[in-house]
Amino acid sequence: MSHTAESEATFEADAADDRQTTTGETDEEVRAEWISYDFDGDAKLSVEDLNVYYGEERAIRDVSMDIPENSVTALIGPSGCGKSTFLRSLNRMNDRISSARVEGSVELDGQEIYQEATNLVELRKRVGMVFQAPNPFPKSIRDNIAYGPRKHGDVRRGLVARLLGRDEKDAEDELVERSLRQAALWDEVEDRLDDNALGLSGGQQQRLCIARCLAVDPEVILMDEPASALDPIATAKIEDLIEELSEEYTVVVVTHNMQQAARISDQTAVFLTGGELVEYDDTDKIFENPESQRVEDYITGKFG
Repeated sequence: MSHTAESEATFEADAADDRQTTTGETDEEVRAEWISYDFDGDAKLSVEDLNVYYGEERAIRDVSMDIPENSVTALIGPSGCGKSTFLRSLNRMNDRISSARVEGSVELDGQEIYQEATNLVELRKRVGMVFQAPNPFPKSIRDNIAYGPRKHGDVRRGLVARLLGRDEKDAEDELVERSLRQAALWDEVEDRLDDNALGLSGGQQQRLCIARCLAVDPEVILMDEPASALDPIATAKIEDLIEELSEEYTVVVVTHNMQQAARISDQTAVFLTGGELVEYDDTDKIFENPESQRVEDYITGKFG
């Protein structure tokens, strides 16, 4: 199966997950103040009245929220609550699912991303994504990192560039090293950059995918359960990396691991059955003193 086909299959599987329902929740009406999160500084992403449908089924229901710049926002909730669908809505990856339909508004730095004139290649350069399962290209470590910058024309390599005197090997080498250092992987791979990336361990492959995302200089990094398939040591490295990245980037991460959300995020949004945003606040507040009874029940393991 091709890399593109694998990605499409992943999107369809995630969409199916987000159409499931959760039992065991109590009846409760969400109050506006539970999802009106006030914070200092600017919103990097602003979502207003977002609804996402797969055919006739609604996976996201009337979600409005602002995501702060240079911070980590965790999205938590039981399987089928729509959190991965919401995440993909932030860089229009749902466009690749034929049955998906999006209504509402998502703004990046005040500009609507769902307008017809949006350049999707440029959008996904600014808002990068790291998937649940590591998906390195079957190329060298170096070529994995350089792929995006070459495609976008940020570095010029190859015979034509050399003939025109524009070959930028030194610039590419610097970019590869910088990206791998940012992803805390350089020290482990600096002497084997020409080895096939598929020979790396699972944790190394995931950090390589993060480095590949960083190589195109994004502003926002979306992460869909980036450590769920990793062992505890590799998971700890990913968590440390996420905290470091938030100093320069806006990070939004989906996780099923509530302890992980509590460790790495600044604010947490809780999605529950039907794709409903139930509570959004500082992470400490969500885990120590939530307003919603359903959120408390979920966090204490009464359902989900």
